[in-house]
Amino acid sequence: MKIHALWLGASLLTLAGLGAADAATTTSTSSEAADAAQVQDVVVTAERRHTSLQATPIAATVLTGDDLTKKGVLTVDQLQFAVPGATIDNFGQGIDFNIRGIGKAEHNTQTTTGVITYRDGVATFPGYVQEEPYYDIASVEILRGPQGTFVGQNATGGAVFVTSRDPVVGGGHGGYLMGQVGNYHDAGLQGAINLPISDTLAARLSFNGERRDTFYHIAGPWTGNPGDLREANVRLGVLWKPNAALSVLFKTDYGYLDMGAYPADPVNSTNDVFNITSNAEQKALDRLVRTVVKTDYVLGNGVTLRSISGFQWAKTAYKADLDGTSAFNYTFADLVTEKIYSQEFNIISPSTGPITWVAGAYYQHDEYNFLPGEFVIGEPAGSVFTTYALQGTNPKMTAAVFGQVSFNLPRGFQLQLGGRYSDTRTTNHVSVVQFGVPIDDQQSARSSNFSGKVSLNWTVNPHNFLYVFVATGFRPGGLNVPVGLGLPAPFGPEKVTEYEAGWKAGFLGGHLRTQIDAYYNDYRNFQVTIGYPAFPTFGFELNDPSPTRIYGMEAQAEAVFGRFSFDAGLGLMHSRLGAFYAVDPRVGSMGACDPATGPSSASCINLAGHQQTYAPNFTLNFGAQYVFGLANGDSLTPRVNFGHVGPQWASLFENRALGDRVGDRNILSAQFAWTHGDWVATLYATNLTDQHYVGAVNSGLRFAGAPRQYGVRLLKVF
Repeated sequence: MKIHALWLGASLLTLAGLGAADAATTTSTSSEAADAAQVQDVVVTAERRHTSLQATPIAATVLTGDDLTKKGVLTVDQLQFAVPGATIDNFGQGIDFNIRGIGKAEHNTQTTTGVITYRDGVATFPGYVQEEPYYDIASVEILRGPQGTFVGQNATGGAVFVTSRDPVVGGGHGGYLMGQVGNYHDAGLQGAINLPISDTLAARLSFNGERRDTFYHIAGPWTGNPGDLREANVRLGVLWKPNAALSVLFKTDYGYLDMGAYPADPVNSTNDVFNITSNAEQKALDRLVRTVVKTDYVLGNGVTLRSISGFQWAKTAYKADLDGTSAFNYTFADLVTEKIYSQEFNIISPSTGPITWVAGAYYQHDEYNFLPGEFVIGEPAGSVFTTYALQGTNPKMTAAVFGQVSFNLPRGFQLQLGGRYSDTRTTNHVSVVQFGVPIDDQQSARSSNFSGKVSLNWTVNPHNFLYVFVATGFRPGGLNVPVGLGLPAPFGPEKVTEYEAGWKAGFLGGHLRTQIDAYYNDYRNFQVTIGYPAFPTFGFELNDPSPTRIYGMEAQAEAVFGRFSFDAGLGLMHSRLGAFYAVDPRVGSMGACDPATGPSSASCINLAGHQQTYAPNFTLNFGAQYVFGLANGDSLTPRVNFGHVGPQWASLFENRALGDRVGDRNILSAQFAWTHGDWVATLYATNLTDQHYVGAVNSGLRFAGAPRQYGVRLLKVF
């Protein structure tokens, strides 16, 4: 009966709702415009050209900057409540972002992410330094499924494109200023201004700042920061357009992200998640610089030559109580810097004609530097015999060539063929002192892969678009950190083959648009951490010898009926591991346990049939608003948003007694906006029911999601 109800819900979403792509801005909504409003066409740029989302064979959600504000999405954590099929588990220094159950489940520098996040066109830090706020944003595009035949990095789970607003040549001195105050003594200010410099040159300066008191009450002799937020960001963009053919866009970001701390306690604690004990220093501070230069040159035949160059630097400092109580002295601390150099070249055909195509080449160098004396696990007294200390560098390299060609056939059909060859290398120049034993780690691992995509699309008529495709994605292998038993073997790459079909439609004269898709993933060589074969209390990463099957469907809809609009998204997912034997490192065993053959025992567990981690069976998001017209063109707009992420497993072992089951998340939010000319005053509240939920599980600790927050924002557009 439950399954029938879920499929009925999917059918209803196909007929009504509003997806996360409403292009109408709050400040421009007059009474007359509201009465005549229709669903705006949504443009997606992920394929390196501007195409209509409704005629692009990708399962995607697109959020404008105004959508982010209306939905209360200010950081990456909150995307999961506005996008079907996505889960985001924030455990402090790192974030596990998974789409359709694929992304990142093992958090270390060696395990790359299957969901690539791009900021202004460059692939950014893979899992760390992800709390950059969304301010002065043009759009966020969330693509589901393997990506890589038209863009820099390869991805197994999906890709997220975050694009800030560009300067406008000839755009005058336009911009905005927005301030907010709220509970927990929250105060924030952000804004942007377009600066015309000449007929061919313009700049845009934007900034963001926020301070907020901690959500936590921490008892015990702890030191440091209890979780007070102190955040400052600034971005400068410069656009030079000397003629119609050439465009050079420069952007540089600086971010100071002092999250204070990410306090946590043991997974099975019975106390409230915000009332914990600790006897360790707390710290969580990220700093970053990103510079991007994008150059476009359009040849006389309409072909575009594009270069995207990126440099990124970040430093992350983290200190925590690793046992999560004041009863023991097990701590963790690290200070890591990361540098990323990337270069992408594209050759892009005109968007019209019988054949269109994009070809590209990509190179990225990513290096972690673990500073001496800063990465330490163990007793705080600093004894070399009670700690595990690591220092050194981990350089990684990725090089790729890719391309995609589309053949526009008669009767609205289109055939797309894409391919990508990737070559990756990772190296450890690391020294470890494990409980007084020095270990030198000088290893390298290399992976190469060809992945591709074949898609058949059919534009039935201007209101109906169908597609079916097969696509593959690739994630490189990596190196295991030594644990005193010699240098462990590397783990290999993983590969996903996805089969997907979708239907995108429009109804009721442009007032309603829908997307619905179904997918099946054949997931091979899944990278997973289990008990080290000869010393299972340590984690060891290897590949699942049997394929994992993940399949499901998603539905989105967007609708505007005059003054009333609403949006909805739904995701259903089922996952199942093949035969795979492993020792849970939390319980351990000295007996033999071969991943492929076992034998099965109380400690050598057969994981066949278990679910994929971070893969909830059901996700749902919904939002609705109504614009009440007032005298003199003013308006009042109440809006409600709801996001549900179902229960999920944080470990393949599915051991409830050890806290592997993460409960569902039901986040209800609302806002009430008054628009008066260029001014908008908004009362807002997130997590209205004040659900205290576990936002992530890592290292035997539970990390809380944000509690109820409320306040008022005042926006001035000029």
